[in-house]
Amino acid sequence: MPDSVAGDAVSDPGLKRVNTLAPEEFRAEFARCLDIDRWVEALLNKRPFASRAALLDSADAHARLITDDEVASALARHPRIGERASGRSAEAKWSRGEQSAFAEGEAGVQQAFRTRQAEYERRFGQIYLVCASGRSSEELLADIEARMDNDPAAEARVAATELRKISQLRIGKVLDTA
Repeated sequence: MPDSVAGDAVSDPGLKRVNTLAPEEFRAEFARCLDIDRWVEALLNKRPFASRAALLDSADAHARLITDDEVASALARHPRIGERASGRSAEAKWSRGEQSAFAEGEAGVQQAFRTRQAEYERRFGQIYLVCASGRSSEELLADIEARMDNDPAAEARVAATELRKISQLRIGKVLDTA
């Protein structure tokens, strides 16, 4: 392993912490990023990571293998866009932060979004999930409207991609918790 890569794991306190977490602590931390047991176990078994990039690349590769059943299971535990995640857990705080731009949107746009969200749930039988970080209520309304034309199989793949994006953001937050 090149010295610069080996140095990342030594000089990066967040990566060092992740690499040395007890297995149960690792599972708990990474389930907050993507609550899919197979994904968490795959990452646990890949430790130690030589760099943040190696961790993020591995997480991304394993998230690309998410099945439709895993998507459904993960969505069942996710808050809806616009619903304030309750509690003081890190995951609840992350969710509130990720949806902050939406929360600041115009009331009329938010109402139109909630109407489309209910239609989406009736059509697909699951909550609408999107990586909302930094996205306005107008952007999310346009996104949900575009996704309403998807067939259920295509929409499951889009939701899997959104879960993958969210996991990448949240891994960064785990790494920054030194």
